[in-house]
Amino acid sequence: MFDPRFERSVNVICVHDENGALGIGIGQVREGVRFHDVLAELDLDPGVSPDVEVLHGGPVEPGRGFVLHSTDWGGTDTILVDPLCALSASMDVLRAITEGRGPSQWLLALGYAGWGAGQLEGEMRHHGWYAAAGHRPVLFETASAARWMATWRAEGIDPALLSTQTGRA
Repeated sequence: MFDPRFERSVNVICVHDENGALGIGIGQVREGVRFHDVLAELDLDPGVSPDVEVLHGGPVEPGRGFVLHSTDWGGTDTILVDPLCALSASMDVLRAITEGRGPSQWLLALGYAGWGAGQLEGEMRHHGWYAAAGHRPVLFETASAARWMATWRAEGIDPALLSTQTGRA
């Protein structure tokens, strides 16, 4: 990937169909923003919620929030990202988290990565991305800065052995 915005990025592809794709970046922290800061902007009391880091979900709509979470909670707009997790982008999930009745595992990202129809497939054909299987421990139990390396390792690949050059068969 030759776009510096996506260097060593790890994205959960949540929607991928004939219209395009939507992914949430999970490997980079949004510097200077914490969960309670976001709640304060939305005039929500943090209640029992932890003040965790907020992730940089991608360059599109960087002020829009998305919660990737375990499937033990769901709202009316929740999208199942089977079998890895679920995605919610409503105030309902934030209220549930602050009230202690939300998903058991979750993370908040601001922004998303989006691709038009056929764009992601084209980038993959030109060696822009590697499609890893989803690994729940990488998503929910690994520090954000370690997710890139952890993703490769979960795939059984040592990233030190990767080449920056490609060929054609």
